[in-house]
Amino acid sequence: MNLRQDANYIISESIKSMLPDSAVKSALKHFTAPKGNVYLLAVGKAAWQMARTALEEIPEITRGIIITKTGHSNGKLNKTDCYEAGHPITDDAGISATRKAIEMVRSLKKEDKLIFLLSGGASALFEDPLIPFSEYQSINEQLLQCGADIHEINTIRKRISNVKGGKLAKMCKAKIFNIFLSDIIDNQIDMIGSGPTCPDTSTCQQALDIVNKYDLHFSDEVLKLLNQETVKQLDNIETHVSGSVTELCNVASEICKKLGYQAEIVTTQLTGEASEVGKMIGKRIKETKVTSPVALIYGGETTVTVRGNGKGGRNQELVLSAIPYLEETNALLFSVGSDGTDGPTDAAGGMVDSNSISKLKEKNIIIDDVLYNNDSYSALKAIDALVFTGPTGTNVNDLTVALINPTE
Repeated sequence: MNLRQDANYIISESIKSMLPDSAVKSALKHFTAPKGNVYLLAVGKAAWQMARTALEEIPEITRGIIITKTGHSNGKLNKTDCYEAGHPITDDAGISATRKAIEMVRSLKKEDKLIFLLSGGASALFEDPLIPFSEYQSINEQLLQCGADIHEINTIRKRISNVKGGKLAKMCKAKIFNIFLSDIIDNQIDMIGSGPTCPDTSTCQQALDIVNKYDLHFSDEVLKLLNQETVKQLDNIETHVSGSVTELCNVASEICKKLGYQAEIVTTQLTGEASEVGKMIGKRIKETKVTSPVALIYGGETTVTVRGNGKGGRNQELVLSAIPYLEETNALLFSVGSDGTDGPTDAAGGMVDSNSISKLKEKNIIIDDVLYNNDSYSALKAIDALVFTGPTGTNVNDLTVALINPTE
């Protein structure tokens, strides 16, 4: 049994099963044509793929706008304008594209209908800030670096945005048919993409508590916005959520079983500081004595508190921190982002095994120093332990799997 070959197969087949085509088709079975025109707005890392399927299923779509991460589109689609923009930090291209989408949404009549396709990454890609752009960037950098989880980050984002927290739906006279591909662990719909077309369940007090919790430095203008309540009720939306990390883990489990592993889904709600989670999983692997092959499966989204100036992502930090615990095992650990990117890098994640510690020592790479500088990408690259998939066309959180063989 070749652990590395099995791992690559599990990654490939699991992600392939989460492509949004079937999710969009399933949701559109509930779509009813309006008296007026049908419009399309697709936002997120999976936006291009979702839009292509919607256009195939609903040929009467009049016009569409697609906003996705740079490198995540795959050519011109009929009747649509496609814009690529920055992620995880919002850029001018994202704001410009969002404003074009706002113009289209505001132009819709009551008898029209908008199909809104939303996937992970939309919080950064779809934005029209209520504050100066430089200040908006500073706030997002603070949120991404302080260790806040996605719920906390999006609670703040909703209040400094012209489109998030239900505000886009408020601009629209037409009915909105939402199809969401969830990258939120608990599938809380108003947190997916910060909920542009959903009533917001977060509160002003929660937003202020987050500022205090992480000692964030915001201007008086921003604090005033955090005290302004978001949209709490909408009567022009119909929402369908398809795809989730739970489904991803279930598929991975079935694939592992077919490969001969006894599979256990440990959790589909993996959270916490990536380096600490990696140590926890590493200890679990070290302490697991097996007489036949075992696969431990985790799904979710960890966080990274950025202290250094290195390059890396949460999946890379997770596997790097687990390496010391694998030394005397017959095990392999991988962790990947289902969208094909991990943090601001071109890698989907990392893959390590019992030989990784000796490879690091040969390169004089000290794990604690690397983690302190948040430079996991460079360390894993040096020992050929990065996983590259390219943009996958989907985004349903991260998949982490430990494959354990009996020790020889």
